[in-house]
Amino acid sequence: MKRIVILGRGGAGKSTLAHQLGTATGLPVTELDKHFWPPDLTPLPPDQWRATQHRLINGEGWILDGDLGPFDALEVRLRAADTIVVLDLSLWICAWRALRRSRENLTFWRWLIGYRRHSLPLITTAIADHAPTATVHLLRHPRDIEHFLTEARNHPPEDPRRNP
Repeated sequence: MKRIVILGRGGAGKSTLAHQLGTATGLPVTELDKHFWPPDLTPLPPDQWRATQHRLINGEGWILDGDLGPFDALEVRLRAADTIVVLDLSLWICAWRALRRSRENLTFWRWLIGYRRHSLPLITTAIADHAPTATVHLLRHPRDIEHFLTEARNHPPEDPRRNP
């Protein structure tokens, strides 16, 4: 578990999990929203987004946190990942968390509400097509996330610099 992609609808806890996992594993964490959304909130063009992701996956180990819904180009980071975590918490949990953190636009709410029907099947297909050998963790409840973190803390990845 050295190249980790975290996906899920808004409010699922992707960033929180990424930071906790980064602490547990020592892997650097990158929030994709910071690289995708410019100040004017105009989505990056697909080619530019793919090029940005190619730069982000260059390192030996990393955690990439983000799901950009209909704007995403998942294949780049999925091909490089050895571990994929999909947070599929209930709509109610995610909506409550999203409401508490900020006001979102109508596109966000449509994506959040339709995630299981529209986005999750596309993600599942993309994983099958582009990351068939990756280990996939589908976490549907906060206790599943806690269990996953406990396992990561108990079995951190080896530091390749320590191998003779």
